[in-house]
Amino acid sequence: MNEQLLEATWNAIDADRLRRILIELVDIYSPSGKEEDAQVYLESLLHEAGLQVERQLVDDERFNLHAVMGQGEPQLYLVGHVDTVPAWDLEEYGAQEEWGVVRGLGTADMKGGCAAMVEAWLALATLPANERPPVGLLLVVGEEENGDGSARFLETRQPPWVVIGEPTSLSPCFSHYGYVEVSLVTQGRRIHSSLPELGHNAVESMLKVLLHLGKDPLFDREQSQLVYSIREMSSSQAGFVVPDRCDAMIDLHLPPGITPAQVRLAMEERLASVRQTIPGLNLEMAIDFSSNGYQLGGDNWLGRALESVCPRLNLPLQFNAFRSHSDGNLFFEAGVQPLILGPGSLETAHTADEQTSLAEVEAAARIYAALCLAVAQREEPYVPG
Repeated sequence: MNEQLLEATWNAIDADRLRRILIELVDIYSPSGKEEDAQVYLESLLHEAGLQVERQLVDDERFNLHAVMGQGEPQLYLVGHVDTVPAWDLEEYGAQEEWGVVRGLGTADMKGGCAAMVEAWLALATLPANERPPVGLLLVVGEEENGDGSARFLETRQPPWVVIGEPTSLSPCFSHYGYVEVSLVTQGRRIHSSLPELGHNAVESMLKVLLHLGKDPLFDREQSQLVYSIREMSSSQAGFVVPDRCDAMIDLHLPPGITPAQVRLAMEERLASVRQTIPGLNLEMAIDFSSNGYQLGGDNWLGRALESVCPRLNLPLQFNAFRSHSDGNLFFEAGVQPLILGPGSLETAHTADEQTSLAEVEAAARIYAALCLAVAQREEPYVPG
Protein backbone atom coordinates (compact mmCIF):
# COMPACT_ATOMS: atom_id res chain seq x y z
CA MET A 1 0.00 0.00 0.00
CA ASN A 2 1.34 3.45 -0.92
CA GLU A 3 2.12 4.99 2.47
CA GLN A 4 2.15 8.55 1.14
CA LEU A 5 -1.29 8.24 -0.44
CA LEU A 6 -2.69 6.55 2.67
CA GLU A 7 -1.40 9.32 4.93
CA ALA A 8 -2.77 12.03 2.62
CA THR A 9 -6.17 10.35 2.46
CA TRP A 10 -6.43 9.76 6.20
CA ASN A 11 -5.43 13.38 6.81
CA ALA A 12 -8.32 14.44 4.55
CA ILE A 13 -10.90 12.59 6.65
CA ASP A 14 -12.82 15.26 8.55
CA ALA A 15 -14.26 13.95 11.83
CA ASP A 16 -16.58 16.97 12.25
CA ARG A 17 -17.95 16.61 8.73
CA LEU A 18 -18.40 12.88 9.23
CA ARG A 19 -20.33 13.47 12.45
CA ARG A 20 -22.58 15.98 10.68
CA ILE A 21 -23.23 13.61 7.77
CA LEU A 22 -24.22 10.80 10.13
CA ILE A 23 -26.54 12.91 12.27
CA GLU A 24 -28.23 14.60 9.32
CA LEU A 25 -28.66 11.29 7.52
CA VAL A 26 -30.21 9.62 10.58
CA ASP A 27 -32.59 12.58 10.96
CA ILE A 28 -33.99 11.84 7.49
CA TYR A 29 -36.70 9.19 7.75
CA SER A 30 -36.02 6.68 4.95
CA PRO A 31 -37.78 3.34 5.42
CA SER A 32 -37.76 0.96 2.47
CA GLY A 33 -39.79 2.46 -0.34
CA LYS A 34 -39.33 6.04 0.87
CA GLU A 35 -35.60 6.58 0.44
CA GLU A 36 -35.72 9.61 -1.91
CA ASP A 37 -35.00 12.31 0.69
CA ALA A 38 -31.92 10.46 1.96
CA GLN A 39 -30.62 9.92 -1.57
CA VAL A 40 -31.19 13.57 -2.52
CA TYR A 41 -29.27 14.64 0.60
CA LEU A 42 -26.27 12.42 -0.22
CA GLU A 43 -26.39 13.37 -3.89
CA SER A 44 -26.26 17.07 -2.96
CA LEU A 45 -23.36 16.42 -0.58
CA LEU A 46 -21.30 14.83 -3.34
CA HIS A 47 -22.26 17.49 -5.89
CA GLU A 48 -21.26 20.28 -3.49
CA ALA A 49 -17.82 18.68 -3.28
CA GLY A 50 -17.59 18.84 -7.07
CA LEU A 51 -17.94 15.09 -7.53
CA GLN A 52 -19.93 13.31 -10.20
CA VAL A 53 -22.66 10.93 -9.14
CA GLU A 54 -25.42 9.39 -11.23
CA ARG A 55 -28.89 8.18 -10.39
CA GLN A 56 -29.72 4.60 -11.30
CA LEU A 57 -33.48 4.27 -11.53
CA VAL A 58 -34.95 1.35 -9.57
CA ASP A 59 -38.62 2.24 -10.04
CA ASP A 60 -40.67 5.38 -10.76
CA GLU A 61 -39.61 7.35 -7.67
CA ARG A 62 -36.67 5.39 -6.26
CA PHE A 63 -33.06 5.34 -7.33
CA ASN A 64 -29.58 4.19 -6.36
CA LEU A 65 -26.61 6.56 -6.33
CA HIS A 66 -23.58 5.42 -8.31
CA ALA A 67 -20.15 7.05 -8.58
CA VAL A 68 -16.73 5.96 -9.84
CA MET A 69 -13.19 7.33 -9.74
CA GLY A 70 -9.80 6.39 -11.11
CA GLN A 71 -8.86 4.93 -14.45
CA GLY A 72 -10.51 1.81 -15.86
CA GLU A 73 -13.28 -0.39 -14.58
CA PRO A 74 -13.79 -0.22 -10.78
CA GLN A 75 -12.26 -3.26 -9.13
CA LEU A 76 -13.87 -2.62 -5.73
CA TYR A 77 -17.15 -0.97 -4.75
CA LEU A 78 -18.13 0.49 -1.41
CA VAL A 79 -21.79 -0.49 -0.99
CA GLY A 80 -24.26 0.90 1.53
CA HIS A 81 -28.04 0.85 1.83
CA VAL A 82 -29.82 4.03 2.90
CA ASP A 83 -33.16 2.44 3.78
CA THR A 84 -34.18 1.39 7.28
CA VAL A 85 -36.92 -0.66 8.86
CA PRO A 86 -40.03 1.37 9.80
CA ALA A 87 -39.66 3.62 12.85
CA TRP A 88 -40.77 2.19 16.19
CA ASP A 89 -41.84 5.75 17.13
CA LEU A 90 -42.21 8.51 14.54
CA GLU A 91 -41.49 11.08 17.24
CA GLU A 92 -38.29 9.46 18.49
CA TYR A 93 -36.45 7.95 15.52
CA GLY A 94 -33.97 10.84 15.00
CA ALA A 95 -30.34 11.11 16.05
CA GLN A 96 -29.41 11.65 19.70
CA GLU A 97 -25.74 12.10 20.56
CA GLU A 98 -24.23 11.60 23.98
CA TRP A 99 -20.62 10.92 25.01
CA GLY A 100 -19.54 10.04 21.50
CA VAL A 101 -22.43 7.62 20.86
CA VAL A 102 -25.17 8.37 18.34
CA ARG A 103 -28.53 6.66 18.84
CA GLY A 104 -31.41 6.56 16.39
CA LEU A 105 -33.05 4.58 13.63
CA GLY A 106 -30.46 3.31 11.15
CA THR A 107 -27.37 4.39 13.08
CA ALA A 108 -26.06 0.82 12.96
CA ASP A 109 -28.05 -0.62 10.05
CA MET A 110 -26.55 1.04 8.18
CA LYS A 111 -26.39 4.82 8.03
CA GLY A 112 -23.20 4.71 10.08
CA GLY A 113 -21.64 2.63 7.32
CA CYS A 114 -23.06 4.90 4.60
CA ALA A 115 -21.71 8.03 6.30
CA ALA A 116 -18.27 6.41 6.66
CA MET A 117 -18.24 5.40 2.98
CA VAL A 118 -19.22 8.89 1.82
CA GLU A 119 -16.51 10.44 4.02
CA ALA A 120 -13.93 7.98 2.67
CA TRP A 121 -15.04 8.89 -0.86
CA LEU A 122 -14.69 12.62 -0.16
CA ALA A 123 -11.21 12.03 1.27
CA LEU A 124 -10.09 9.90 -1.70
CA ALA A 125 -11.34 12.62 -4.04
CA THR A 126 -8.74 15.05 -2.61
CA LEU A 127 -5.97 12.99 -4.23
CA PRO A 128 -4.68 14.05 -7.66
CA ALA A 129 -6.84 12.52 -10.38
CA ASN A 130 -4.04 10.25 -11.61
CA GLU A 131 -3.50 8.89 -8.06
CA ARG A 132 -7.09 7.92 -7.36
CA PRO A 133 -7.78 4.17 -7.28
CA PRO A 134 -10.24 2.55 -9.72
CA VAL A 135 -13.12 2.11 -7.28
CA GLY A 136 -16.84 2.77 -7.06
CA LEU A 137 -19.40 3.99 -4.55
CA LEU A 138 -22.90 2.50 -4.56
CA LEU A 139 -25.69 3.69 -2.26
CA VAL A 140 -28.74 1.48 -2.75
CA VAL A 141 -32.39 1.36 -1.76
CA GLY A 142 -34.61 -1.51 -0.72
CA GLU A 143 -32.21 -3.74 1.23
CA GLU A 144 -34.56 -4.13 4.19
CA GLU A 145 -37.33 -5.45 1.91
CA ASN A 146 -36.34 -7.35 -1.24
CA GLY A 147 -32.93 -6.02 -2.24
CA ASP A 148 -34.29 -4.44 -5.42
CA GLY A 149 -31.67 -1.67 -5.38
CA SER A 150 -28.72 -4.06 -5.44
CA ALA A 151 -30.52 -6.34 -7.89
CA ARG A 152 -30.92 -3.38 -10.26
CA PHE A 153 -27.20 -2.57 -10.04
CA LEU A 154 -26.26 -6.19 -10.69
CA GLU A 155 -28.25 -6.13 -13.92
CA THR A 156 -25.59 -3.83 -15.36
CA ARG A 157 -22.35 -4.50 -13.44
CA GLN A 158 -20.66 -7.34 -11.59
CA PRO A 159 -17.47 -5.96 -10.02
CA PRO A 160 -14.97 -8.48 -8.68
CA TRP A 161 -15.21 -7.24 -5.07
CA VAL A 162 -17.53 -5.18 -2.88
CA VAL A 163 -17.30 -4.01 0.71
CA ILE A 164 -20.74 -3.76 2.33
CA GLY A 165 -21.03 -1.64 5.47
CA GLU A 166 -23.44 -3.76 7.49
CA PRO A 167 -22.93 -3.59 11.29
CA THR A 168 -20.13 -5.97 12.30
CA SER A 169 -18.43 -3.89 15.04
CA LEU A 170 -15.65 -3.49 12.43
CA SER A 171 -14.94 -7.25 12.35
CA PRO A 172 -14.37 -8.35 8.74
CA CYS A 173 -16.76 -11.03 7.54
CA PHE A 174 -15.67 -13.01 4.50
CA SER A 175 -18.26 -15.65 5.45
CA HIS A 176 -22.00 -15.13 5.43
CA TYR A 177 -24.99 -17.08 6.71
CA GLY A 178 -27.70 -18.18 4.32
CA TYR A 179 -31.34 -17.39 4.93
CA VAL A 180 -34.70 -19.12 4.65
CA GLU A 181 -38.06 -17.47 5.31
CA VAL A 182 -40.79 -19.99 6.06
CA SER A 183 -44.51 -19.38 6.38
CA LEU A 184 -46.80 -21.89 8.13
CA VAL A 185 -50.60 -21.90 8.09
CA THR A 186 -52.87 -24.07 10.20
CA GLN A 187 -56.59 -24.32 9.40
CA GLY A 188 -59.20 -25.25 12.02
CA ARG A 189 -62.93 -25.26 12.56
CA ARG A 190 -64.61 -22.17 13.97
CA ILE A 191 -67.00 -22.71 16.86
CA HIS A 192 -68.32 -20.67 19.78
CA SER A 193 -65.55 -20.04 22.32
CA SER A 194 -67.50 -21.79 25.08
CA LEU A 195 -67.54 -25.06 23.07
CA PRO A 196 -63.89 -25.59 22.01
CA GLU A 197 -64.27 -29.37 22.05
CA LEU A 198 -66.63 -29.11 19.07
CA GLY A 199 -64.22 -27.14 16.92
CA HIS A 200 -60.56 -27.26 15.98
CA ASN A 201 -58.39 -24.48 17.39
CA ALA A 202 -55.88 -23.44 14.72
CA VAL A 203 -53.75 -21.55 17.28
CA GLU A 204 -53.37 -24.59 19.52
CA SER A 205 -52.35 -26.64 16.48
CA MET A 206 -49.78 -24.04 15.46
CA LEU A 207 -48.28 -23.97 18.94
CA LYS A 208 -47.93 -27.76 18.91
CA VAL A 209 -46.32 -27.60 15.44
CA LEU A 210 -43.80 -24.97 16.55
CA LEU A 211 -42.92 -26.90 19.70
CA HIS A 212 -42.45 -30.04 17.62
CA LEU A 213 -40.15 -28.20 15.22
CA GLY A 214 -38.10 -26.78 18.06
CA LYS A 215 -37.29 -30.26 19.34
CA ASP A 216 -35.60 -31.25 16.08
CA PRO A 217 -31.79 -31.22 16.53
CA LEU A 218 -31.45 -28.96 13.48
CA PHE A 219 -33.55 -26.25 15.15
CA ASP A 220 -32.32 -26.72 18.71
CA ARG A 221 -30.58 -23.49 19.71
CA GLU A 222 -28.30 -25.34 22.12
CA GLN A 223 -27.19 -28.01 19.63
CA SER A 224 -27.26 -26.42 16.18
CA GLN A 225 -25.43 -23.49 14.63
CA LEU A 226 -28.56 -22.74 12.66
CA VAL A 227 -30.43 -19.70 14.00
CA TYR A 228 -34.16 -20.44 14.38
CA SER A 229 -36.43 -17.51 15.14
CA ILE A 230 -40.23 -17.33 15.23
CA ARG A 231 -40.81 -13.83 13.87
CA GLU A 232 -44.61 -13.53 13.72
CA MET A 233 -47.76 -15.40 14.69
CA SER A 234 -51.34 -14.22 14.17
CA SER A 235 -54.81 -15.73 14.16
CA SER A 236 -58.14 -14.95 12.57
CA GLN A 237 -59.91 -12.12 14.41
CA ALA A 238 -63.54 -13.19 14.53
CA GLY A 239 -64.78 -12.39 18.01
CA PHE A 240 -65.79 -14.84 20.71
CA VAL A 241 -64.98 -18.01 18.77
CA VAL A 242 -62.34 -20.70 18.43
CA PRO A 243 -59.95 -19.37 15.72
CA ASP A 244 -60.06 -21.28 12.45
CA ARG A 245 -56.75 -19.98 11.03
CA CYS A 246 -53.30 -19.24 12.37
CA ASP A 247 -50.29 -17.90 10.45
CA ALA A 248 -46.66 -18.03 11.57
CA MET A 249 -43.48 -16.72 10.01
CA ILE A 250 -40.11 -18.28 10.80
CA ASP A 251 -36.66 -16.88 10.05
CA LEU A 252 -33.83 -19.37 9.63
CA HIS A 253 -30.24 -18.14 9.35
CA LEU A 254 -28.00 -20.90 8.07
CA PRO A 255 -24.25 -21.23 8.64
CA PRO A 256 -22.33 -21.57 5.36
CA GLY A 257 -22.22 -25.37 5.59
CA ILE A 258 -26.04 -25.77 5.58
CA THR A 259 -28.07 -25.16 2.40
CA PRO A 260 -31.69 -24.03 2.06
CA ALA A 261 -32.44 -27.35 0.33
CA GLN A 262 -31.27 -29.26 3.42
CA VAL A 263 -33.46 -27.13 5.65
CA ARG A 264 -36.51 -27.60 3.43
CA LEU A 265 -36.06 -31.39 3.50
CA ALA A 266 -35.60 -31.43 7.29
CA MET A 267 -38.72 -29.31 7.81
CA GLU A 268 -40.82 -31.42 5.47
CA GLU A 269 -39.77 -34.61 7.31
CA ARG A 270 -40.39 -33.07 10.72
CA LEU A 271 -43.80 -31.71 9.74
CA ALA A 272 -44.77 -35.05 8.22
CA SER A 273 -44.21 -36.64 11.63
CA VAL A 274 -46.21 -33.98 13.49
CA ARG A 275 -49.26 -34.73 11.33
CA GLN A 276 -49.38 -38.13 12.97
CA THR A 277 -49.56 -36.66 16.47
CA ILE A 278 -52.16 -33.87 16.06
CA PRO A 279 -55.63 -35.19 15.13
CA GLY A 280 -57.28 -33.29 12.30
CA LEU A 281 -54.22 -31.13 11.59
CA ASN A 282 -54.54 -29.05 8.41
CA LEU A 283 -51.08 -27.56 7.85
CA GLU A 284 -49.46 -25.79 4.92
CA MET A 285 -45.80 -24.79 4.60
CA ALA A 286 -44.24 -22.44 2.06
CA ILE A 287 -40.68 -21.20 1.56
CA ASP A 288 -41.21 -17.53 0.78
CA PHE A 289 -37.54 -16.67 0.24
CA SER A 290 -34.17 -18.38 0.47
CA SER A 291 -30.54 -17.60 -0.26
CA ASN A 292 -27.31 -19.54 0.12
CA GLY A 293 -24.54 -18.55 2.46
CA TYR A 294 -20.89 -18.52 1.46
CA GLN A 295 -17.39 -18.82 2.88
CA LEU A 296 -14.59 -16.97 1.07
CA GLY A 297 -11.85 -17.06 3.69
CA GLY A 298 -9.52 -14.17 4.50
CA ASP A 299 -6.55 -15.29 2.38
CA ASN A 300 -6.96 -12.66 -0.32
CA TRP A 301 -5.75 -9.15 -1.09
CA LEU A 302 -8.45 -7.51 1.06
CA GLY A 303 -7.61 -9.77 3.98
CA ARG A 304 -3.93 -8.90 3.65
CA ALA A 305 -4.76 -5.20 3.49
CA LEU A 306 -6.76 -5.53 6.71
CA GLU A 307 -3.80 -7.24 8.37
CA SER A 308 -1.83 -4.08 7.66
CA VAL A 309 -4.50 -1.48 8.42
CA CYS A 310 -6.18 -2.76 11.60
CA PRO A 311 -3.06 -2.65 13.83
CA ARG A 312 -2.53 0.98 12.82
CA LEU A 313 -6.00 1.76 14.14
CA ASN A 314 -5.50 -0.34 17.29
CA LEU A 315 -8.26 -2.66 16.16
CA PRO A 316 -8.25 -6.44 16.73
CA LEU A 317 -8.42 -8.47 13.54
CA GLN A 318 -10.77 -11.42 13.84
CA PHE A 319 -12.58 -12.84 10.81
CA ASN A 320 -16.20 -13.77 11.53
CA ALA A 321 -19.31 -14.93 9.70
CA PHE A 322 -22.12 -12.41 9.22
CA ARG A 323 -25.19 -13.98 10.82
CA SER A 324 -27.98 -11.95 9.26
CA HIS A 325 -29.31 -11.75 5.71
CA SER A 326 -27.95 -8.90 3.60
CA ASP A 327 -27.36 -7.82 0.02
CA GLY A 328 -24.09 -9.71 0.35
CA ASN A 329 -26.01 -12.88 -0.53
CA LEU A 330 -27.27 -11.24 -3.74
CA PHE A 331 -23.80 -10.07 -4.76
CA PHE A 332 -22.27 -13.47 -4.10
CA GLU A 333 -24.93 -15.26 -6.16
CA ALA A 334 -24.14 -12.85 -9.01
CA GLY A 335 -20.46 -13.85 -8.95
CA VAL A 336 -19.21 -10.91 -6.87
CA GLN A 337 -17.01 -11.48 -3.81
CA PRO A 338 -18.33 -9.52 -0.79
CA LEU A 339 -16.64 -8.41 2.40
CA ILE A 340 -19.10 -7.37 5.11
CA LEU A 341 -17.59 -4.78 7.45
CA GLY A 342 -19.11 -1.78 9.17
CA PRO A 343 -19.61 0.20 12.40
CA GLY A 344 -22.29 -0.71 14.94
CA SER A 345 -23.53 -4.13 15.95
CA LEU A 346 -26.41 -6.42 15.05
CA GLU A 347 -27.37 -6.59 18.74
CA THR A 348 -28.94 -3.12 18.62
CA ALA A 349 -30.01 -2.99 14.95
CA HIS A 350 -33.79 -2.83 14.38
CA THR A 351 -34.37 -1.97 18.05
CA ALA A 352 -35.29 1.19 19.95
CA ASP A 353 -31.73 1.21 21.35
CA GLU A 354 -30.00 1.21 17.95
CA GLN A 355 -26.66 3.00 18.18
CA THR A 356 -23.12 3.35 16.96
CA SER A 357 -20.09 5.24 18.22
CA LEU A 358 -18.50 8.12 16.34
CA ALA A 359 -15.11 6.50 16.95
CA GLU A 360 -16.22 3.34 15.12
CA VAL A 361 -17.69 5.34 12.23
CA GLU A 362 -14.46 7.30 11.82
CA ALA A 363 -12.40 4.10 12.00
CA ALA A 364 -14.67 2.60 9.35
CA ALA A 365 -14.03 5.58 7.05
CA ARG A 366 -10.28 5.04 7.45
CA ILE A 367 -10.61 1.31 6.74
CA TYR A 368 -12.74 1.91 3.63
CA ALA A 369 -10.27 4.46 2.29
CA ALA A 370 -7.33 2.11 2.92
CA LEU A 371 -9.07 -0.82 1.21
CA CYS A 372 -9.75 1.36 -1.83
CA LEU A 373 -6.07 2.35 -2.00
CA ALA A 374 -5.07 -1.31 -1.67
CA VAL A 375 -6.70 -1.99 -5.05
CA ALA A 376 -3.41 -1.00 -6.71
CA GLN A 377 -1.63 -3.88 -4.96
CA ARG A 378 -4.25 -6.54 -5.51
CA GLU A 379 -2.81 -9.77 -6.89
CA GLU A 380 -5.84 -11.45 -8.43
CA PRO A 381 -6.39 -10.59 -12.11
CA TYR A 382 -9.49 -8.57 -12.85
CA VAL A 383 -12.03 -10.32 -15.06
CA PRO A 384 -14.99 -8.11 -16.13
CA GLY A 385 -18.41 -9.47 -15.07
